Amino acid sequence: MKAKNLLLLIMAGIIFYSCGNSQKENVLTKEDVADGWKLLFDGKTLNGWRDYNGDSLTAPWTVEEGTIRALGGGSDASGYIVTDTIYENFELVWDWKIAKAGNSGVLYHVVENPKFNVPYITGPEYQLIDEVNFPDPLEDWQKTAADYAMHTTDTAKMKVNPSGEWNTSKIVFDNGHVEHWLNGEKVVEFEAWTDDWFQRKNSGKWENAPEYGLAHKGVICLQDHGSAAWFKNIKIKELPRKTKEVALFNGTDLTGWEVYGTEKWYVEKGDLVCESGPDKQYGYLATREYYDDFDLSVDFKQEANGNSGVFIRSFVEPGAIVNGWQVEVAPKGNDTGGIYESYGRGWLVQIPDEKENILKQGEWNTLRIKVQGGNVKTWLNGEEMVDLSDEKIGKAQGRIALQIHDGGGIKVRWNNFKLQTL
Repeated sequence: MKAKNLLLLIMAGIIFYSCGNSQKENVLTKEDVADGWKLLFDGKTLNGWRDYNGDSLTAPWTVEEGTIRALGGGSDASGYIVTDTIYENFELVWDWKIAKAGNSGVLYHVVENPKFNVPYITGPEYQLIDEVNFPDPLEDWQKTAADYAMHTTDTAKMKVNPSGEWNTSKIVFDNGHVEHWLNGEKVVEFEAWTDDWFQRKNSGKWENAPEYGLAHKGVICLQDHGSAAWFKNIKIKELPRKTKEVALFNGTDLTGWEVYGTEKWYVEKGDLVCESGPDKQYGYLATREYYDDFDLSVDFKQEANGNSGVFIRSFVEPGAIVNGWQVEVAPKGNDTGGIYESYGRGWLVQIPDEKENILKQGEWNTLRIKVQGGNVKTWLNGEEMVDLSDEKIGKAQGRIALQIHDGGGIKVRWNNFKLQTL
């Protein structure tokens, strides 16, 4: 065989081998599938994506040559697309590139609700930005791969390819343990919902966003912040939820709780006490964390009037308004153990009249609440009061909150909080 022909055969073999072994875009390997990975983008359509708080896709996004492209028509107030599916614990991997001076991001645990106009007031963001060419000075918490406005990157490990070139990122969220990866390096690591985390949340950009970062699950969100950005090879692997026992009340102070409104909340003789203040308005004491599926037992004693309650899966909006579902605690004859929706439908379940005498006014009572998916069960002093299944509750998540009713003259003691997450 002539040397020229031999060379051509060798070159053809190299080309064939390279083509046959090149990595395909927007597909999963057999190993990926076996390991539990799923694609969030099929490379051809935007199936599975829609507007934030919407039921269709109208935001400025398109599919371009096997990528999801942000067209650059978005703004701080608009241009967000989200997954149809909600995710809790996961590994999320994607490739991305950004236009010169561009700004974008990937958010997770985003909560959809008409009361939240934009996703970033609920969901943390993995920042994507061309910091080299960006026209304005940037804080470290605004730079690529940062946990936006919360945690900065390890600069010694940062290897960012310039605008117009591809990068690979990963977010790990595992029951509160969070990692940000960039081009094979772990550049951010922290624990969510610790004292340090709450100090950062409450002293910076999010101090007036009470629900920021609290959700344990939500949709994945891509941001069009007014410049072009491209995404491909987006895949996710879900991780299991871990259950735990939680000490909600330490018997000494209100650590782990947040006060909303002007009514009185304090600790006296080892009891948590709620008492009407001079304004005689609604008041709330809410956990600083979300608890979605749980089994809660708590003792209460109505010293005066006793019109109170325990909110489940509740959230706070500006003006110290708590939205959610209240398990009623009230004077005898007023449905203690029943369930009331604070906005919209009112009473969902009132207790039978023959069960009103289960409440021991002026004495200690035990209230148990079990919430799992869309089902809520309540017991008072060991007697079942309510067994309710509700689709709207099933889709919600949020805090546990104690309430004091308006009107004044109310004083209730609480103790022996026992919470098991499910």
